[in-house]
Amino acid sequence: MASKHMKNNDGNINRKKVTNTKKRTVNKNRNNVNSRGKVTNKQRKKKHVVAKRVMLFIVVILIILAGVFTSKVVINGGGLKGLLATLVGQTEEARKNMTDIEFLILGESLNLTDTIMIGKYDPNSQKASLVSIQRDTFIGDNPKRATAYDKINSVYQGKNSEKILKEVNELTGLNLKYYVAIDTKGLRELVDAIGGVEFYVPMDMKYDDTSQDLHINLKEGLQKLNGDQAEQVLRFRHNNDGTTYPSSYGTQDTGRMRTQRDFISALLKQTLKLSNISKIGELIDIANNNIETNIPLDTLKDYIPYAVEFSTDNLKTATLPGEPKEMNGVWLYLTDDDEAQAMIAQYFFDCPTEEEITNEMPTLQILNGTSDFNNLEEVVNKYKEKGYNILKVGNTESKVKQTKITNRTKQTSEKVTEVKNVIKETAKTETGKDTEDVDFTITIGQDY
Repeated sequence: MASKHMKNNDGNINRKKVTNTKKRTVNKNRNNVNSRGKVTNKQRKKKHVVAKRVMLFIVVILIILAGVFTSKVVINGGGLKGLLATLVGQTEEARKNMTDIEFLILGESLNLTDTIMIGKYDPNSQKASLVSIQRDTFIGDNPKRATAYDKINSVYQGKNSEKILKEVNELTGLNLKYYVAIDTKGLRELVDAIGGVEFYVPMDMKYDDTSQDLHINLKEGLQKLNGDQAEQVLRFRHNNDGTTYPSSYGTQDTGRMRTQRDFISALLKQTLKLSNISKIGELIDIANNNIETNIPLDTLKDYIPYAVEFSTDNLKTATLPGEPKEMNGVWLYLTDDDEAQAMIAQYFFDCPTEEEITNEMPTLQILNGTSDFNNLEEVVNKYKEKGYNILKVGNTESKVKQTKITNRTKQTSEKVTEVKNVIKETAKTETGKDTEDVDFTITIGQDY
């Protein structure tokens, strides 16, 4: 009996302990959850404290990141330039190692090009050059047997940008690698997207060509042009009655090229305004749909941060020198080689004019007689490093086998040797005609 009583007592005691434990658990849960199972104020306060701590942590991280980003913007030059440079991963140190970018600009309409320009931009000096090339420029072998297919703009038919790029390099001696072909539709959309371009129309313009659905009707004076009016001013050559730009401005195509360069300058100035940064997405879409280019995106993005601070006051513009002439029943534009070589030297190789020379070093003309366009730039740089004054650069009409040095002003044998040794000790030396503007002509041969 005694053992049975103890078992019953133990059983009662165990059941009492379990009951008490369950009561404590229920009471504890009741402190956190009401009768409907909702979270109580105590638990809500605890979660709120945790959330505040997480938010505070995130804010601190964001402040730190913003500080780091701001410091990078400042290091990269500050302002819009510094902001864009930081966004694309560019640095001020990297900018110092950036080289000039040179390119060909083509204005396209109906698969033809009325606009051919060569350009250069230096992100370090913030200087740029823009030189127009006449669309009728002769690129054939003999102007006396010329046809319309010997004009440089005929090369573009069928949107052959690569081929016209090669012809431009042959003509100028440059080593342009990039081209940008812009459809006039894209130009209209760009002008409208930025709210128009303020531009001084140089004269009254009235012209109609139903075959091209082209109608030009503008008055002289400063005005804000929309996209359609911008295309009108860029395509104008002469009025219905045959009147054209005054001779002091440049008649026909010469006047049109001057207007085109002036308009591009105004367009750049207004497109690069800070107020247009919010339209960057729309401008990119317009570019994607209307511009053909071989400039890699990685290359382009490196220059954009600095281009936005470019001032058109630092833009030099001109037309490649020459004169229009009728040959074999075809109107051509014949390039003046000497003047063109001087312009290319100044605008694309940063060479001085004859009036700007400050030292007594010999003056040079450097011509590339090879098919490698890199040779000209390389030789020019070698002579510039030695302090020589380079007044002209360009290509020869035919390929040359041996590099030669032509002494044009009876320079001493010591001077000849010095000039020769800069590039090739075995170069052929000769005495040539005194051209009165250079002491030596350096002709780069295929043996270079």
